[in-house]
Amino acid sequence: MKIIAVIPARYASTRFPAKLMQDLGGKTVILRTYEAAMSTNLFDDVFVVTDSNLIFNEIISNGGKAIMSIKEHESGSDRIAEAVENMDVDVVINVQGDEPFINKKPLEELIEVFKNDTEKKVDLGSLMFQITDKEEINNPNNVKVITDQQGFALYFSRSVIPFPRDENAGVRYMKHIGIYAFRKEALMDFFRLPMLSLEASEKLEQLRYLEYGKRIKMVETSHGSIGIDTFEDLEKARKLLS
Repeated sequence: MKIIAVIPARYASTRFPAKLMQDLGGKTVILRTYEAAMSTNLFDDVFVVTDSNLIFNEIISNGGKAIMSIKEHESGSDRIAEAVENMDVDVVINVQGDEPFINKKPLEELIEVFKNDTEKKVDLGSLMFQITDKEEINNPNNVKVITDQQGFALYFSRSVIPFPRDENAGVRYMKHIGIYAFRKEALMDFFRLPMLSLEASEKLEQLRYLEYGKRIKMVETSHGSIGIDTFEDLEKARKLLS
């Protein structure tokens, strides 16, 4: 089974423009993320795929592998699909470009999902962890996921799911971490199929997979991600390295 990691890297970011090219302890955020993915030794190859000459040159000039996007893309999945369309790979791991502190263990757990899936019932794997703080649960920036008894995703939402009509029912609230592992076939299907109403409404690309009947296996982890979405996040990350 050939497994690669692809890091989609847009230069423009709504909340923090050019965040991937910011200095983080003497290296850019995107270079640190690339090197962190490489250092896990989990992948047959690691690529950055980007719409930016600056990011492309940053990776190439430091001995890495990068691919320029040919088209504009609405989602990371679309950008990755274009990049791997003609590659001979089985599983593609989407690593977020703004997460330079990659933890190896949850990535290993995602890969194990596919190694154990001998009947090919899993189209995608992704990560989640439990949240208990009411403010976090109610925050629409935190995407929640509910699963069936086998751990397959039933729905993702920015809303509170499930709704706590009975607060003593014992439900757990799970936050989705946007790291995905795709079978290549599922990724290419996503690339070719149009967006439907649920994805358009919630602005969550993972809903396209569910709307078209793909099965997403969720892996619970205790490792929350450390992403850089704002300048304040960057300052915290710099303190971690100092």
